[in-house]
Amino acid sequence: MDRFRVVICGGGIAAVEGLLRLRRLAGDALEITLVAPGDELRYRPLAVQEPFARPGARRYGLRRIVERAEAGWVQDAVEWVDADGQVVHTAGGQSLPYDALLLAVGARTSVPYEHVTVFDDAHADDTYHGLVQDVEEGYTGSIALLLPEGPAWPLPVYELALMTAERAHSMGLDHVRVELVTAEPSPLAVFGEEVSRAVSELLERFGVRVHAGSTAAVPASRRLLVKPAGIELAPERIVAMPRILGPGIRGLPAAKDGFVPIDDRCRVPGLGARVFAAGDAATYPIKHGGLGAQMADVAAAGIQALAGPADEPAPLRPVIRGVLYTGERPLYLTARLEDGSVQSQVTTEQAWPADEKVVAEELGPFLRGLG
Repeated sequence: MDRFRVVICGGGIAAVEGLLRLRRLAGDALEITLVAPGDELRYRPLAVQEPFARPGARRYGLRRIVERAEAGWVQDAVEWVDADGQVVHTAGGQSLPYDALLLAVGARTSVPYEHVTVFDDAHADDTYHGLVQDVEEGYTGSIALLLPEGPAWPLPVYELALMTAERAHSMGLDHVRVELVTAEPSPLAVFGEEVSRAVSELLERFGVRVHAGSTAAVPASRRLLVKPAGIELAPERIVAMPRILGPGIRGLPAAKDGFVPIDDRCRVPGLGARVFAAGDAATYPIKHGGLGAQMADVAAAGIQALAGPADEPAPLRPVIRGVLYTGERPLYLTARLEDGSVQSQVTTEQAWPADEKVVAEELGPFLRGLG
């Protein structure tokens, strides 16, 4: 009897988490193929440290990962999906039939403003290390950091602000000004009141001026308008986080900005309950690696239910766990999203293994075992 065929598209945290959870749930009953254009899993959340001469993003070979998981690997990108025929078509011309499909291809990025440097975690040193050096050597005395409206990764902008201000403070450079513009009603509001309060107090202690509930306009180099307050600033350096967009894969439904719609069990509606999405590619408004891993776990349970007799999988009950780097002791953040409210916790005590900036139940122990 042919084994149940699962195709997982993507090579990031959510994709590999889904692969590992499926293998644990179903053993060798599934034939799993990972489709990813790159040849490594890059643990991106650590990249924000690189410009400060601290350990940066770790890299793990995908070949080694899929071999350990006894899966197949197609090094290619997804071109389009024939949902009726249950086939994934790759950019290189391959056709991969599936009984269940997990899309965890991540998001695309776009430049949100002209006249700014856009922080790129794939090249963190290139986009921010020079600024840190200029601060240290006294060439730069004012920096503005921008978090654009719409879907974005929120943690890095606060980490850059805190680590930059802490570096200046530790060197006695009290004239250095760091400004942060965000549309959020308060810093990291998505993590709840307790987290937001703690981060706000830390930003204030380091002298970071936060313009919350605001949008930015950058009409020219070194010219920043903060709306609706009408404040005009002239920072020497302006750095923005990228705006993120969905993958926009042909053959799949797409919500605003190309994100893939999902229900509370991470299924893509209208595709026969055989297509799932997880991570930044999905419509869920919060973008965070640990949440993407949790979505992949929910999707894996749904796929296991399709493959054989199993209980109806539980819906997604989001719990975001992440680490915020500050330049001093990191903050361990937890947010539980239930019935439209957020219950949050924050501590400086190590709340989970130190090498996990985001919590992924399968991936963390697996990567430690790789050595």
